Amino acid sequence: MDVSFLGGPRPQRGVGVVAPFDFALDRELWRWVPDDVSLHLTRTPFVPVEVSLDLARLVSEHETLGEAVRALTAVSPQVVAYACTSGSFVDGVAGERAMCAALSLAGALPALTTSGALLEALAELGARRVALVTPYTVSVTRALQEYIAEAGARVTGCAWMGLTRHIWRVPYRDVVAMARRAARPGTADALFLSCTNLPTYDVIPQLEAELRMPVLSANQVTMWAALRRLGTRAVGPYQALLDDAARVRPVLPEEQQEGWT
Repeated sequence: MDVSFLGGPRPQRGVGVVAPFDFALDRELWRWVPDDVSLHLTRTPFVPVEVSLDLARLVSEHETLGEAVRALTAVSPQVVAYACTSGSFVDGVAGERAMCAALSLAGALPALTTSGALLEALAELGARRVALVTPYTVSVTRALQEYIAEAGARVTGCAWMGLTRHIWRVPYRDVVAMARRAARPGTADALFLSCTNLPTYDVIPQLEAELRMPVLSANQVTMWAALRRLGTRAVGPYQALLDDAARVRPVLPEEQQEGWT
């Protein structure tokens, strides 16, 4: 008789996640996580401001994030991630690096942000031309474009939704439609779907097959980077960032002329 279960649950490694107060996609984050890893989430305090550059700065103050990280240390995560795209790109590359340093100092453990993870993912894929989809207003979208350009990549196409609230309610069909507007095969090395509150998990394989380029999303790159720091892989079938076999070759000019696109 197998009674090994009497010893208790298997040991689990933990990823601490600090999310903005309005984050609603906890379930999506878990879909990238293997069975031997747990997510420990906490949220920043509520502020009565709609999604904007002002909100991005308010929820990302170092003192606020430090308090969240110190709360997470009670459950001993091995890495901490700030799961907010706009909050981590709003002050540029230097601001993102300073934020990581503040997170790490508060918890005495490795730390990362969504926007920093995006740059890691682009480097992993060798992507220098990026198409963007955002749910943001023009001003927040422009700040993301500037962040990517500062990091040395070029934005080749962009589509935004102009939303200031309830981003988690955007249906997949709208994400796909915006992706088709922003990216055309052969014009970009990768497509990035911004905002950790934008649902993306199930559309990534479809868009990669259709657009013939890697598709990255905010939650995907956050989990990928955090789990990589634990020495393990994120779970995501047919996603190019996570699976070398899913990486598609670029479309050649003669294929475009023959109507492949």
